[in-house]
Amino acid sequence: MNFPLVRRAALAVGFLLLGLWPAAAAAPRAPNIIFFLIDDWGWTDAACFGSKLYETPQVDRLAAQGMKFTQAYAACTVCSPTRAAVMTGKYPARLHLTDWIAGHNRPYAKLKIPMWTLQLPLEEKTIAEELKALGYATGMFGKWHLGGPAFYPEHQGFDVNVGGCDRGQPGAYFPPYGIVNIPDEQPGEFLSDRLTRDANKFIETNKDRPFFVYFPHYAVHTPLAGKPEVIEKYRRKLAAGTYAQTNPVYAALVESIDDSVGAVMKQLAALKLEEHTIIILTGDNGGLSGTVNAQGWHPGPTRNDPLRLGKGSAYEGGVRVPLVVKWPGVTKAGSVCEAPVTSVDYFPTMLEIATGAPAKGLDGESIAALLRGGAQLQREAIFWHYPHYHPGSATPYSAIREGDWKLIHFFEDDRVELYNLRDDLGEKTDRAPTDPKKAAALRAKLTAWRTAVGAQLPTNNPNYDAARAWGGEGAGGPKGAGQAKKK
Repeated sequence: MNFPLVRRAALAVGFLLLGLWPAAAAAPRAPNIIFFLIDDWGWTDAACFGSKLYETPQVDRLAAQGMKFTQAYAACTVCSPTRAAVMTGKYPARLHLTDWIAGHNRPYAKLKIPMWTLQLPLEEKTIAEELKALGYATGMFGKWHLGGPAFYPEHQGFDVNVGGCDRGQPGAYFPPYGIVNIPDEQPGEFLSDRLTRDANKFIETNKDRPFFVYFPHYAVHTPLAGKPEVIEKYRRKLAAGTYAQTNPVYAALVESIDDSVGAVMKQLAALKLEEHTIIILTGDNGGLSGTVNAQGWHPGPTRNDPLRLGKGSAYEGGVRVPLVVKWPGVTKAGSVCEAPVTSVDYFPTMLEIATGAPAKGLDGESIAALLRGGAQLQREAIFWHYPHYHPGSATPYSAIREGDWKLIHFFEDDRVELYNLRDDLGEKTDRAPTDPKKAAALRAKLTAWRTAVGAQLPTNNPNYDAARAWGGEGAGGPKGAGQAKKK
């Protein structure tokens, strides 16, 4: 059994005092940490989370060895803000990094979006920088999407960066990938496999010291692709049965993630590091269930049923994601946790795992107590703030979840919706009209939180034109973003 750092340190001191430990014995080594962040991975995009179509035996095995969280959330309904939250332990609203970079520009929408930040500022301390200062080797493999070259991972605490740039998606999943910092592309190699090969090489190179592997896959983001034989497997499966999820190419892309998880676990076992490595596996926002424009609704590659909508929406389908954590010797195998947790919690959790001490001054709360089988977290609520528009259906909004209750505040018409998620997971019945006191109380807390974190708000758009409100000028956030600064 691999004890957590604090318990092992206490045992070492006790044995030393009793004369049962060699005086020259080395201090217990800090555990390795691997953090998988899967792009656009919907809440039911794995078999162990309810999918009947997608085959994910390795993710299922990881869940059987660790703890599965049924109410885990992304910090935002889109990717870049969630990534910033993972790296810093701070809410996107506090960072003023509230949309995917560079965002959607709707010049004739009812509201004008604020002058938000289009990169993760260098003065923000990342979890990689914290772990590196503790002696960890730090490697990043995959999608970064937190600013241009001056803000790349190598400037944010990572010793090794493979694939991390300003791109939000690959040009293709087979070479050429269209990603500037993936050298020596191998003909025919699938991108998920390529990143896994580099991550496993990093693990082997650093097997004799603590390491932190941040593995934010480009999959399962568009452009959809898969290995031909795997696509064909799912086509046959779909032809033989009826499934809620129906895209064979997307299914093959999901399976490439499962293959990656399995290959990393196999590498850990081969190097005898399995019992000394914590694995965290989650998503950056809900699955892409569809988009809406002036012509109507266009279905996406996956479904998040029973959740409402998906990526780019204010509802559960936009922010609820899978989460599995394996902490050998700590998490009970096959356990399930129903406590709501969110992206800002991972920074303090990883830091506590590495040091045995709680982090301070962050928006997140360590979930180490939950992983040990303990009680609920101390906080009362979790929050979202998205003062933007998105084709997934979002108009500018903020939201709060407290207990079983979730309130969404829509800025265009200053309207709130209230749902009890225990009774109404699909958010079908708005309780605001029938529970006005609860709605008012949650709205007051949400407003107070926005003030406390300095959340930026949208304003009335003087160029508003209802006839052209759905039109856009392509991706592009507001001009005038800050420049790189030395920490």
